[in-house]
Parts: sequence; structure tokens; C-alpha cells
Amino acid sequence: MKQFVPNKVFLTKGVGKSREKLQSFEMALRDAGIAPFNLVRVSSIFPPECKIITRKEGLKLISPGQILFVVLSDISVNEPNRLLASSVGIAVPEDSSVHGYLSEHHSFGQNDDIAGDYAEELAASMLASTNGFDMDEDLKYDEKKALWKMKGLNFKTRNITQTALGDKSGLWTTVLSAAVLIME
Repeated sequence: MKQFVPNKVFLTKGVGKSREKLQSFEMALRDAGIAPFNLVRVSSIFPPECKIITRKEGLKLISPGQILFVVLSDISVNEPNRLLASSVGIAVPEDSSVHGYLSEHHSFGQNDDIAGDYAEELAASMLASTNGFDMDEDLKYDEKKALWKMKGLNFKTRNITQTALGDKSGLWTTVLSAAVLIME
């Protein structure tokens, strides 16, 4: 049986506004460049040997109507001026033959930095726990990273985060962030 293991991933994000919640989601997908695809949400494994490419490179490799696997974070609001955020965090081991983690996070009231840092910490914590490291909730993320590194767990993190304020006239506003997995 042929395995379906993605070997490339790109990150994207978008914002959409409309009178209808579903249409605001569609507009966010358009803004992110992934509206003409059939999206299938998957859980949070970053495949071994997978390469992170740019959105521009990734969009060249796919065709409208194609089924794409995504780790997708989205959130919507029709409350004027309410801050909303969506983020996807990534934790990738230095050893590329080992899988990493992707995380989804969405929230109200968090700016780009706070939401993005949270998503990265979540992905890193999941990676650490699969390597036998307990997640001590009392430690700050920087302290956890230093401890993990001392014990030989080396990895890199990053995130893609989209924030927006709810439309001032009460239209539905949707933000989304996504990691799009591609199999070549």
C-alpha cells in the first residue's frame, strides 16, 4: 500500500468579513490563497523529512479542486471591535528523520505575539512530552526550552498568526491560519 506522507508544507493566513459567518470564512480562505481547494483537517504531526516552503512556492505545486490536508485554526466574531487571533505553531526536531508537531490555537483578546508564542509553546510541549519530558506547568516557556535542550531535545519553533478586530458595523469577521501539507 502506498503511504501518503507529505514532504512539503507551507504556511498561510487570512481575514474575511461578511454579513454571513460562512461567507466570512470563505473570504478568509480567499485571502489566504486556499479557497479553491478541498480542505481536510488533520491532527498535528509534522512529518519526518518534510520541508517548509513559502506560500508562493506551495501554491505553484497545487491545483484548484485538489484535496489538501491542513492543520487549520480559525475563529469568527460579529461583535464590533473584539480582537480575535488564530495561530498555527510548529516544533521541528533538529533530527529531520523524526516527526515534529503542529498546533492550532485561537483566542479572543490576544495580539500576534501572545497568540503566536502560545501556539509555538503548545507545539514544543507536545513534542517534548512524546520524548518523555513532563510538562511542568509552573515553568515559563524559556525555562522549559532550556531544560529540554540540556537534556538533549533540540528543535526549532515558528508560527503563523492572524489577528483582526471585529468589524465595527457588526459584520462577521473570521481570521485563519493554516499549515498546508503537500505530497509530491
